[in-house]
Amino acid sequence: MEMKTKVSVTYLTIFAALIMLMSVVNVSMAATCSAIELSPCLGAITSGTPPSPACCSGLQSQTSCFCQYIKNPTLKPYVGSPNARKVASACSIAWPSC
Repeated sequence: MEMKTKVSVTYLTIFAALIMLMSVVNVSMAATCSAIELSPCLGAITSGTPPSPACCSGLQSQTSCFCQYIKNPTLKPYVGSPNARKVASACSIAWPSC
């Protein structure tokens, strides 16, 4: 298997796992908080690439939920990472002080 294919499979696996985890987490959160809305940001958070407009839109709609996500042990490695802060900054979204 080529290295590029291995990397793609790894990212796809991480993405699928994150989607499944977000779906489970979403059930226990308030109706307005939907971690699945952050899925367009996964690539930017994990690789440091610039966020897409869909990512920025999802972040904007979920800004009030950031503290909940950061406190969640399943989501914290993603939303509490330095790259997540960079993505928020690139989207002109202020990082919360929880």
